[in-house]
Amino acid sequence: MERIELKTLKAWKHADTRKPMIIRGARQVGKTWLMQEFGKREYEQTAYVNFESSVHLARLFAEDYDTHRIIRALEIETGKKINAENTLIIFDEIQAAPKALHSLKYFETNTPTACVSICT
Repeated sequence: MERIELKTLKAWKHADTRKPMIIRGARQVGKTWLMQEFGKREYEQTAYVNFESSVHLARLFAEDYDTHRIIRALEIETGKKINAENTLIIFDEIQAAPKALHSLKYFETNTPTACVSICT
């Protein structure tokens, strides 16, 4: 399935000043599929985290917003070595972890990674 939004995401990837992206929309419209497809096409790997199915991951953000510590924990959880140049991080159902949503500004300033959050 080809989507016009893939072009928008590709432009985001190559932007000089890329910020973490938040995708909002109704349930069951293809947001997760779109991001996983984008990850397959544009990155060497994707680190996918779903906060509804992995409730314990919300605790990663309870202590502080140390993005280096959070990334190390995500690497353990996902089994992927996260590299800013070739890894897309997807936080799905991020509304289930409010502190994770708040942490996105720290990902932008402290650890410039390709970070996308999906909210319903």
